[in-house]
Amino acid sequence: MYARDEAEYFRAKMKAARRIYSGQFKPADLPSNREIRDQIQEIARIHEGHRRTENLRQMRLEALRLMRILRLFRPRLIGSTLTGHVRRGSDIDLHVFCDSVESVSGVLESEGIVHDVQRKRVRKQGEERVYTHIHIQDHFPFELTLYPADQAHYVFKSSITGKAIERASIAELEQLLADEYPDAPLEQTVLEAESKLDRFQIYQMLLLPLEQVKQSRTHHPEGDVLYHSLQVFDIARDELPYDEEFLLAALLHDVGKAIDPQEHTAAGLDALDGFITPRTAWLIEHHLEAQALLDGTLGARCRHRLEAAEDYEELRLLAQCDRAGRQVGVETPDVEDALDYLRELDQTCGG
Repeated sequence: MYARDEAEYFRAKMKAARRIYSGQFKPADLPSNREIRDQIQEIARIHEGHRRTENLRQMRLEALRLMRILRLFRPRLIGSTLTGHVRRGSDIDLHVFCDSVESVSGVLESEGIVHDVQRKRVRKQGEERVYTHIHIQDHFPFELTLYPADQAHYVFKSSITGKAIERASIAELEQLLADEYPDAPLEQTVLEAESKLDRFQIYQMLLLPLEQVKQSRTHHPEGDVLYHSLQVFDIARDELPYDEEFLLAALLHDVGKAIDPQEHTAAGLDALDGFITPRTAWLIEHHLEAQALLDGTLGARCRHRLEAAEDYEELRLLAQCDRAGRQVGVETPDVEDALDYLRELDQTCGG
């Protein structure tokens, strides 16, 4: 469960029990949900250290920011961000109360917040219900669960303890933040969080238009620029799976083609300015020269200059991935999957 191979307690218990014991076992022989949760937290403390504490603070601030945006729907913070039981990849869970998912989506859209609506059918105790979830990929992932407006005061029970779940309104979360972090002025801290643009949303906005940009069949038989970019990213991930800067260069090297096809490298770097590191920018800036390098058509002076650069080997590898990412009909991750991988890499490796 810590590695997120399993999300449900029951399935995780059954899988673990079958691995370590071949005979019959009773439910009473298995650990409780609370015991599992406590062990997951112990693993998180060992592997994530002080970064976990700072992530919790940032997650609570992000929760407050979004709750203020959604204040008309009486949002309540629940789950690990409230209780403090966060770990790598944890969602920020909110309950919102409204009879219309379109109303909530409208508020999010007005704030430029990219989101997906998911309806999940659940059968429990012989009764079937449909739950509406809204997923947001921001600085941290959010999961909003939508309930009818008249359930705002309903007491929800925890699947772990069977008791009423802990939850916090906007005012209660503000008080928690003031108590837990007395040295940080709340309003200033929240304003700083609000002013930070999520770079992954910027990447998404630049990538999606590439699907409409077609290319010469002679050099790009695979088709549109987005399909090519996702191929290059996937190949690059096989080569250097933990080098976020290199992987971003692979994914974003052609984003300028939807802005200025004639000068796509300069256009892309201009759009990405402030949202990528100098190393990623250098790889993108020289990716066309690296193609000429592979062809043997690059001038000697330029070749010597690139060969002397610290990231020369990665640049050559990027050019090779760029050239390999031109296959027809191969499977690739979609934009959301690619960005989710990079988000998790960012969180795991310390941003």
